[in-house]
Amino acid sequence: MLKPILLVEDNPRDLELTLLALERSQLANEVIVLRDGVEALDYLLRRNAYAQRDSSNPAVLLLDLKLPRVNGLEVLKQVRDTPALCSIPTVMLTSSREEPDLLRAYELGVNAYVVKPVEFKDFVTAIAELGVFWAVLNEPPPGSLRLNRRDNH
Repeated sequence: MLKPILLVEDNPRDLELTLLALERSQLANEVIVLRDGVEALDYLLRRNAYAQRDSSNPAVLLLDLKLPRVNGLEVLKQVRDTPALCSIPTVMLTSSREEPDLLRAYELGVNAYVVKPVEFKDFVTAIAELGVFWAVLNEPPPGSLRLNRRDNH
């Protein structure tokens, strides 16, 4: 069973473009879309509306920086501080070129920080390559594989 890609994005235009780019990359992974940081944490921590979801983690977390309610850096911090979540590959996908945002994301343990390209073609290429790398090519830590195999039986 393929793990889903978790996309946390509040901007409707960026969301539409990201979904189109992932579709064009022909990944078979389901894409789960969440619109703010609180919803993302509820999903990841399996609480509130997501309390009954299966216990496997996403293949990759594509996380916008500027989210309503709880921003992407706060979500990243909670993910990295939670043992069951800390090995999820996390990509900050943002329009921010602010050096403090970039530095903070890496301090918190982001795997990649991608500034959203303005040109549609460049954006599609970047997202497709990210999706293929993290969902198909990347080898997760051995412990996460064992946990997920056990959870799926």
